[in-house]
Amino acid sequence: MNIKKAIDRIPGGLMLVPLIIGALTKTFFPEAGKYFGSFTNGLITGTVPILAVWFFCMGATIDLRATGTVLRKSGNLVVVKTLVAWAATWMAAQWLPMDGVQAGLFAGFSALAICAAMDMTNGGLYAAVMQQYGTKEEAGAFVLMSIESGPLVSMLILGAAGVASFEPRLFAGAVLPFLVGFALGNLDKDLKEFFGKCVHVLIPFFGFALGNGINLNVIAQTGLGGILLGVLVIAITGIPLMLADKLIGGGNGTAGLAASSTAGAAVANPMIIAEMVPAFKPAAAAATSLVAAACLTTAILVPILTGLWAKRMAARGEEAKALATA
Repeated sequence: MNIKKAIDRIPGGLMLVPLIIGALTKTFFPEAGKYFGSFTNGLITGTVPILAVWFFCMGATIDLRATGTVLRKSGNLVVVKTLVAWAATWMAAQWLPMDGVQAGLFAGFSALAICAAMDMTNGGLYAAVMQQYGTKEEAGAFVLMSIESGPLVSMLILGAAGVASFEPRLFAGAVLPFLVGFALGNLDKDLKEFFGKCVHVLIPFFGFALGNGINLNVIAQTGLGGILLGVLVIAITGIPLMLADKLIGGGNGTAGLAASSTAGAAVANPMIIAEMVPAFKPAAAAATSLVAAACLTTAILVPILTGLWAKRMAARGEEAKALATA
């Protein structure tokens, strides 16, 4: 059986397939963890410790000596995505209730949901798409996107938008595993290689654990909200990212569009942040479901839209060459 190959054909499948399985488990067997207990319960409920190890290993893969092109591409996309997410979060905080919209098409929408959906790019999806439609340097830009992983950037955005305040120790706790991994990976190339092997291996495990925090009935209750949020993520972050890629990164907009997705790891942020700021707890469940749906939506649409845009740019390039030689 070619299970791995089948999963790899799905955009972000290594994360999304286990997440869906976990969500199905939560929906139809909500007490499975308690029933089996022990290690099975650990896999089902171990989102935070599994993510902590993944975050540490991810830090170890970041090379301080990355090339200037990769740094320019990465920094450009990361900064723009973060600024756009901050602006969207600030606007949401002005108009939406803290516990989220309670009814209608926008049910579940909150500053927490919008922040979590917009501030993290699916780095694996970006790298896969750009390997197909971009250059090696553009594909390598996913390296600094790892900085967005975890709740740190979401915490910074929520704090800067005036939605919440976090004690310094919480910021330190959120980034410490990443920094320790980063330091060890750059001090010893053998450790970099050793821990780096774990990054992809851990993805299905925390994907399954994240899925076990999602009740599909809640997604059903939000209706088209999650799909709408996914489309909004592409539109609101994609346009500025494409412009930045053209004007700053020296690209043709393809890399910017490829970065306009929602990361699978973002699904964990609403619950993690709600544990630190109890005021977010009423909005956390709906936000988690909305972000999960947005992740699925962007994982499907972003590769399609990026491919269409890349082909359009390639056609323009051929036309320009034809005119130049005419």
